[in-house]
Amino acid sequence: GKAINSEALSAAINLIEAKALFEGETNPVHVRVADFDGSIYLDLCNESWQVVEITPQGWQVIDESPIRFRRSRGMLALPAPEAGGCVDDLRPFLNVDDDTWRLIVAWLVAMLRPRGPYPVLALFAEHGSGKSTAGRLLRSVVDPNAAPLRADPHDGRDLMIAANNSWCLAFDNLSHIPPWLSDAFCRLSTGGGFATRELYTDQDEVIFDSQRPVLLTSIEEVAARSDLLDRCLVVWVAAIPDDERRSEDEMYAAFEKARPRILGALLDAVVTALRELPEIRLPGLPRMADFAIWVTAAETALGWERGTFLAAYQGNRESANEVALEASSVARPLLELLDEDKAWSGTASELLTALEGRVTEQVKRQKIWPKNARSMSGHLKRLA
Repeated sequence: GKAINSEALSAAINLIEAKALFEGETNPVHVRVADFDGSIYLDLCNESWQVVEITPQGWQVIDESPIRFRRSRGMLALPAPEAGGCVDDLRPFLNVDDDTWRLIVAWLVAMLRPRGPYPVLALFAEHGSGKSTAGRLLRSVVDPNAAPLRADPHDGRDLMIAANNSWCLAFDNLSHIPPWLSDAFCRLSTGGGFATRELYTDQDEVIFDSQRPVLLTSIEEVAARSDLLDRCLVVWVAAIPDDERRSEDEMYAAFEKARPRILGALLDAVVTALRELPEIRLPGLPRMADFAIWVTAAETALGWERGTFLAAYQGNRESANEVALEASSVARPLLELLDEDKAWSGTASELLTALEGRVTEQVKRQKIWPKNARSMSGHLKRLA
């Protein structure tokens, strides 16, 4: 009936740790989603440690998982999925058009794939559009968390620690994405590591290496660098008319009721994707090809005709190209130059001189304006 003293507790922990290191089995551990022997496993994070086993033949909730899952603070339980649902049960909670809806569903289906690349879902909307609420709902479909939306990270270390402890990363109301964060999101999308010095040591490193689905919300198009936009699903959420608004209590109650069926419908899509994946051949592979093939393999389970997703995805990528051009300080004077001369030939330094004559002094003083030939060449490569 008394607490163990600190010396005995320390000795017991040391003994248990030694037994684990030198006598126990070594197993990889995963967060929320993993694959094993051709099947995908989704951790429900409930008290019974149940997981969903997804195979090409179907899915089921099982009590004994063949792989190990790790749970970090903040991870919440998923509801027990229900069969017979439809992914369109989620549609009433989102104020989006048909193409945007398909892209959102594609992102959710990609979240249930244990390996990337994963697209970055960028939700842009004006005030009063419910973009933050939409972000919370979308994340909670697959990876609910006590803090579903976060502020932007302070540095790469904070971002990778968050990725190590969550399956999905969701950042709300971003007003600016600095170059280092844009590059970090690219690494999370398609894979990349981050190394930092281990605390209280001089030479040891801690290495984080993760691929994660990412969700961003913002009022303006903050994802402006072309390499990030190339990995983004850029969607606009329409403003909600005043006469169509619902209280959060009413909406969340309806969502919680529909959530088991929505999850079950997404699991059905993953079953179909696993079954159809070996037979899928696309006429041309876009950027994020593995993501495109995966969603195309799931199309029939979603009630879409073959090719529906690729058409929406291609249109979205063209829109992203337009965003990249509009965000570039170099693109507008460059296009004006080409409109007049139809073609131009010369060095990067000569091109910079030609473009400087087409912009104001205020533009030339901005940080984003190229200051030398090397910077000019870099701008052109990004715009290519």
